[in-house]
Amino acid sequence: MSIADAVNGSFETVGGLMQLSNCLRLYWDKQVAGVNWQVTAFMVGWGVWNLYFYPSLGQWASFAGGLVIVAANVLWVGMAWRYR
Repeated sequence: MSIADAVNGSFETVGGLMQLSNCLRLYWDKQVAGVNWQVTAFMVGWGVWNLYFYPSLGQWASFAGGLVIVAANVLWVGMAWRYR
C-alpha cells in the first residue's frame, strides 16, 4: 500500500462516515429540502466506477474506503427518494 492509497482511502472512508451523518439527519427530518438528490446520485455512479478502478491499480485502501462512501451515498439517495 502506498502513502497515496492510504491517504485517499482515509478520505473516502471519512467522507462515507460524514455522509452517514447526513443520512441520520434525513431520517430525523424525513424531508428533503434545499438539496438536489441527483447530485449525490451522480456521485454514486462515480463511486461505483471507483470500485472497479481502484483494484485495477492495486489500491486496496482506496477500494475499502470506496465501499464505505458508495454504501453511504446509496443509502442517502434511497432515503431522499423515499422522503421527497
